Amino acid sequence: MSEQKHLYLVDGSSFIFRAYHVLPPLTNSEGIPTGAVYGFANMLWKLIDELNDTDGPTHLAVIFDASSHTFRNEMYDQYKANRPDPPEDLVPQFPLVRDATRAFSVPCIEEEGIEADDIIACYTHAARKEGWKVTIVSSDKDLMQLVDDGQVDMLDTMKNKRIGPAEVEEKFGVPPAKVGEILALMGDSVDNIPGVKGVGVKTAARLITEYGDTETLIARADEIKQPKLRENIQNSTEEIRISRKLVDLYCDWNLTEPLDSLELKDPPKEPLAEFLGKHGFKSMLTKLGVRSSGTPKPATPQTPVNVEQVPFKHEDYETVTTVEALTSWVEEARTCGCLGFDTETNDLNCMRAELVGISLATRPGRACYVPLAHVSDEGLLGEAPEQVDCEEALALLKPLLEDPAVQKVGHNIKYDLLVLRNRHGIDVAPIEDTMLMGYVLDCGKHVGGQYGLDPAAKRELGHETIPFKEVAGTGRNQVTFDKVPLDRATEYAAEDADVALRLYQAFKPRLWRDRMTTVYERLERPLVPVLARMEERGIAVDRAALSRLSADYADRMAALETEIHELAGEEFNIGSPKQLGEILFGKMGLPGGRKSSKTGAYSTDQDTLETLAVDDFELPKKVLDWRQLAKLKSTYADALVAAVNPRTNRVHTSFTLAASTTGRLASSDPNLQNIPIRTDEGAKIRETFIAESGNVLLSADYSQIELRLLAHIADIPQLKQAFEGGVDIHAMTASEMFGVPVEGMDPMIRRDAKAINFGIIYGISAFGLARNLGIPRDKAADYINRYFERFPGIREYMNRTKLMAREKGYVETLFGRRTYTPLIKSQRQNERGFAERAAINAPIQGSAADIIRRAMTRIEPALQGEGLEAARMLLQVHDELIFEVPADKAEAAGTVIRKVMEEACAPVLELDVPLVVDVGTGATWAAAH
Repeated sequence: MSEQKHLYLVDGSSFIFRAYHVLPPLTNSEGIPTGAVYGFANMLWKLIDELNDTDGPTHLAVIFDASSHTFRNEMYDQYKANRPDPPEDLVPQFPLVRDATRAFSVPCIEEEGIEADDIIACYTHAARKEGWKVTIVSSDKDLMQLVDDGQVDMLDTMKNKRIGPAEVEEKFGVPPAKVGEILALMGDSVDNIPGVKGVGVKTAARLITEYGDTETLIARADEIKQPKLRENIQNSTEEIRISRKLVDLYCDWNLTEPLDSLELKDPPKEPLAEFLGKHGFKSMLTKLGVRSSGTPKPATPQTPVNVEQVPFKHEDYETVTTVEALTSWVEEARTCGCLGFDTETNDLNCMRAELVGISLATRPGRACYVPLAHVSDEGLLGEAPEQVDCEEALALLKPLLEDPAVQKVGHNIKYDLLVLRNRHGIDVAPIEDTMLMGYVLDCGKHVGGQYGLDPAAKRELGHETIPFKEVAGTGRNQVTFDKVPLDRATEYAAEDADVALRLYQAFKPRLWRDRMTTVYERLERPLVPVLARMEERGIAVDRAALSRLSADYADRMAALETEIHELAGEEFNIGSPKQLGEILFGKMGLPGGRKSSKTGAYSTDQDTLETLAVDDFELPKKVLDWRQLAKLKSTYADALVAAVNPRTNRVHTSFTLAASTTGRLASSDPNLQNIPIRTDEGAKIRETFIAESGNVLLSADYSQIELRLLAHIADIPQLKQAFEGGVDIHAMTASEMFGVPVEGMDPMIRRDAKAINFGIIYGISAFGLARNLGIPRDKAADYINRYFERFPGIREYMNRTKLMAREKGYVETLFGRRTYTPLIKSQRQNERGFAERAAINAPIQGSAADIIRRAMTRIEPALQGEGLEAARMLLQVHDELIFEVPADKAEAAGTVIRKVMEEACAPVLELDVPLVVDVGTGATWAAAH
């Protein structure tokens, strides 16, 4: 060991949260969660054990935050105001972590009124004065201000990486002594440090390098050449000054414990063994050389088991028909702490469905069904089967389903949440969703998604579930679930809860092993209750306007029919692909006709007609117009009226999370994701979505988010510079490609550049671009080639991404979401080409989907924090969020919503380009959009 004293200061909060998110949940014999405690103890032991003989500590302390309110809150009352509460199952582990630290005979230091970072700064300052070396065990950017060449470094134990002055300068572009200046300009959305809007680390580094510090920057702000940046700095002088104070670390507090008292000692065997035994940490006891004498109780079923060892025996499932039996199951569920759970209803539409029964599973093979509203299958004269009174049963189940100490596991649990909340006022929490676990783990692996309960059970458990048609029938003979006999209903419903619980046991360890826990817990699971609330709220539509729109579509379709028949020279059924194919290719002899080997009929799909339309054939153009009107009429004008819920007088779409390989949401019943975006027809449909009296609709739409992400991910200097400066990106692209000035640009040239910009993201072909722009294919090919010449980084990104997909079998978003590409090595060119395009697109579109997910989970708490609970999020359509807001609160709500959306990446990453959100309001969606 070195003669020089070496103090290690462990950022306790960093250890706790890393342990919590990495390890699966556990409980001790008293039912208290201990997963984070176990991880923390392992990390601390590893730090002491592995470093002690190398560059290890002679002195060691773990530093914690004593409370959330510190002197910074007195300085700035909004400091950390928007920070979410810690997870419910983590709160009881905080005191146990302190106990673990003391059990290792390591000083545990915290002090009311100041933060752990300041305590670390004080000890660092004091140790340096004594000539000691200091290592701060953390990767927190705020603590990087303390790094000093030769005396103070940092250790990121997750990456096993030392952080010295060179690493700090690489991250911030300035030496450690200037990091505080950078942090003040950047701000921090998590800690609510204001900073300067639109200033990221690179801009901040450039400013501080040029002006030295924030005060000099403020004094000389008029010298800044970029107008927007200059204006933002000049308008943010107070924010910069308060931010500079907030990020500064204070070193003049009295030390809680003298430096010499922090000397590292061998952990005392008896107290440590007692602590480890009490909480059931058997492997650590073995490492200590002590045999466990206690009988700790692992969480059931969080401790991984081989789920395949427990056979499925439907005859063992129990039908619960008495209060006494239900009470026993509720008590058993509380003891286990984790519950498989499912609802049975009489309708797939959760806003119309009536609850028929609830199934519960407490361990593999141990499940029951609680019928609540079954009726006789003999009609009104028949006698209903024996079952617990619904109100009495729900009074027993409600405390269990809302108990924060009992995990509720379901497959597509959003449906169950909505049924119970909407109809019975039960707020189910906390939750786990095995459909989303499977989606996160295997996105892209299975053809057609296949994340439903039945295929997941077959794939993961080797079990064929009972098909719904076997218990409810098919076609005219199908009955609603309330008419299914109880013995068959029990087998079917209890199996669903049992399978969900087994899938949870199979997926939970995989999340950890595959490093997908954070994606699931930060991007997927938190969105489930958010979407449930949005679906429950619904949105109002103007039925009279929809009826007028339907009539207008019918008139225009009739006029097009007449034109089409005249062009064809005869009348035929335009909606019949077979008859249309005979007219186009049989009678008129248009090129490109190909017959199906199965039906013998000509193909008249969208691609076929668009190809003919590009080649300037009039009849296919008219048919495409007719098809669009027919689709708009049936899908929206007519379907929206039919979709109005008679109880709420609003339309309630259903959002699906596990719907695409990129993470984009889908909506159904009705589908609101496919309303045309940039057409007059789409605007007419949006005009029928209205706000109720006294309210307005508010639209918050990310501006060109996918192009911004392309600029960041592919590292395209021209695009990054344009977005940083607020330049018209399409005009800039046109100028770069075609050598025309931005001023006075022909709108058609800008339109071409816009089509190329968006098309490139999706790997558009020359044929596709020609079809979109209505130009010859050779000209489209020339456009694409010229584009890659001007922006070579895009082709490099594409090649790099395809190579990664081939080597790893998947690609990733900026937030770690994986999309698997199993067809990337296919021998079939069309399959391989599709997989390559998907691989190129997934990191961009997927990152955009992740960003809006992060925003959606933060917006409601942010609005509540500003007293704006009346602003309600209703819809998500790709990059746009729709809210209904009291008219007098719209401006304030828009400010909060824009801030959350634009800062959605923080604190995980900082983009090289700013995110911009366009906010609009109006009486209709069209007016707001």
